[in-house]
Amino acid sequence: MDRGTVGSAQSGRLRVEVREEGASAVVTPAGELDHHTADLLREPLEGCLDKGFARLVVDCTQLEFCDSTGLNVLLGVRLRAEAAGGGVHLAGMLPAVARVFEITGAEAVFTVHDTVEAALST
Repeated sequence: MDRGTVGSAQSGRLRVEVREEGASAVVTPAGELDHHTADLLREPLEGCLDKGFARLVVDCTQLEFCDSTGLNVLLGVRLRAEAAGGGVHLAGMLPAVARVFEITGAEAVFTVHDTVEAALST
């Protein structure tokens, strides 16, 4: 399996790491995703798409909070990924983050997996 670290970015409240897993890019945001930190996630996600990774797995196991701005980042990237023939898969959402997706109905437009491994195997 092709595996390599692509990069990482960090602010005081959000850290984002990106790695390649075969034909997928796995993006791991850790901390709080909100108005102040959204670009820290948007830029690496869009960078993965620009590099030709149409299949993105967002590892949410360390994402503690997500507001509407963070949700909009993910929705926007999902549209670009689908236009390129891929998609955005969310994995391992903590209950507080899953609730935001449930309340807004956004869970219906994403493929959600219990684990990153499950997301990569589909």
